[in-house]
Amino acid sequence: MPDSPSVTDVTTRRSMRTHHTTHVTRARRVALFGLLAVVQACASAGSDGRPSESARPDTVRPDAVRPNAARVAELEAIYRARAEAALEGAHEADIRFMTHMIPHHAQALVMAGFAPNAGASPSIRTLCARIINAQTDEIAIMSRWLSDRGLPVPETGDMRGHGDGAMLMAGMLTREQLAELEASRGPDFDRLFLRYMIQHHKGAVTMVRELFATDGAAQDDFVFKLASDIHVDQATEIARMELMLEALAAPEPGG
Repeated sequence: MPDSPSVTDVTTRRSMRTHHTTHVTRARRVALFGLLAVVQACASAGSDGRPSESARPDTVRPDAVRPNAARVAELEAIYRARAEAALEGAHEADIRFMTHMIPHHAQALVMAGFAPNAGASPSIRTLCARIINAQTDEIAIMSRWLSDRGLPVPETGDMRGHGDGAMLMAGMLTREQLAELEASRGPDFDRLFLRYMIQHHKGAVTMVRELFATDGAAQDDFVFKLASDIHVDQATEIARMELMLEALAAPEPGG
């Protein structure tokens, strides 16, 4: 597997893509705000574009606004349709990324959850707590993104059985590897956990790379920011865990 890109590389790409996505988002907002302005103008103007009789203080003609009411309703319907289309128009690659990253994260929670009963060292327990906190939050965020678009949200109740067949996403452990990790204890657990979590994190980094390499994907500001954060966070943790693994492999002083 190729080396993970540096944080500087990711930040540079993030800045470039953020400039593009911000431009697209602003264009959409301008269009929607323009439509709202038309709606408001029609509410106070007649069919010929001039102020309606009902809007003039010296004249009260309730029937004069009736023709405009239909037009206002029509424009509001167009506005709602466009807003819903913007919400639902997710790229297939974005949907696939969110749908696959949820079970990927969920398996990391299972792995980290083994630490308390495995006699893990304090440094490994701290690492596991950090992984659980971060990835639990991200699972909730990704689940909400899918549900807001009426898309199915993957189940995360029992991830011990995942990691085989069609559900084997990049870096995920097989049943046998999970069982091996769960059965290990003490320093053996520490070493095996680091090896497997490095593998797992590299898989997540690969998934982000594949998303960014797909034409038209990650144009949604939210998707791009989340994927970028996952990439940076997990690449940073990979480097940290590799140092921890090297320290465990080093001989004891005087040994």
